[in-house]
Amino acid sequence: MTESGLIIVDKPADWTSHDVVGKMRRIAGTRRVGHAGTLDPMATGVLVIGVEKATRLLGHLALTEKVYEATIRLGVTTNTDDAEGEVTATFPTDSVTPEAVRKGIEALTGRIMQVPPQVSAIKVNGERAYKRARAGEEVELAARPVTVHDFDVAAIDGPEIRATIRCSSGTYIRALARDLGAALGVGGHLTALRRTRVGPYDLSLARTIDELAADCVVLPIAEAVSAAFPRRDVGADEARIISHGGRLPSAGLGAGPIGVFGPEGELLALVEEQGRSAKPLAVFVG
Repeated sequence: MTESGLIIVDKPADWTSHDVVGKMRRIAGTRRVGHAGTLDPMATGVLVIGVEKATRLLGHLALTEKVYEATIRLGVTTNTDDAEGEVTATFPTDSVTPEAVRKGIEALTGRIMQVPPQVSAIKVNGERAYKRARAGEEVELAARPVTVHDFDVAAIDGPEIRATIRCSSGTYIRALARDLGAALGVGGHLTALRRTRVGPYDLSLARTIDELAADCVVLPIAEAVSAAFPRRDVGADEARIISHGGRLPSAGLGAGPIGVFGPEGELLALVEEQGRSAKPLAVFVG
């Protein structure tokens, strides 16, 4: 059985995130496998997989910022806002200038309100939006705040725009493509997407499915936490308290999550600071 830790997968195109989890269960020899944030089937790149005790990290890792390389096609809209959907309209793009593109991108940079795509996993009245949309229903989704830290254009080639985007968790790159096209009056959709980083984990750490099948490289859980979160080292007395789910005095390291490590450098817990105390979010010993 594989040790507890993270496996950084370079997800292939046309695989769902669930497909990757299923494959990694077989490779790692355990059913205790999960992922930190989905990638659409057409997308490739960094998918963070947790194994054994590291599955408890995934909900916290899913909240970190992400970086993508995206290709946007102006002049064509689809019902999914990406190339997997059906074309719903086409428009000429001859009048769109690079300056207009840059102004449109500037308006989509920073903290913005974003309406998720109709075909998304968001629940509406207890049912996934994509199920209702694929049944022909018009789904009303509320705009949500997201942050686009950087939206840098690498190239503009006719109606095609290639860009690197650094954004908060929950940002839909498909929706950025849709909204940029709408702002320019010509529509748009996403034609290619590659995630290059999730939090501190980037493509330099990622392995393909075939590579992992030959050698299942696992980032040990202690290293994974040290890379992703602030670190707090404690002595034997505090280690005993946190190992039994008790609270520690706040160390002034911020809200958290914060990784707590024992006298031998072993990972004990993730905590969050609330006023004068640090409350356990997940305990990894005992």
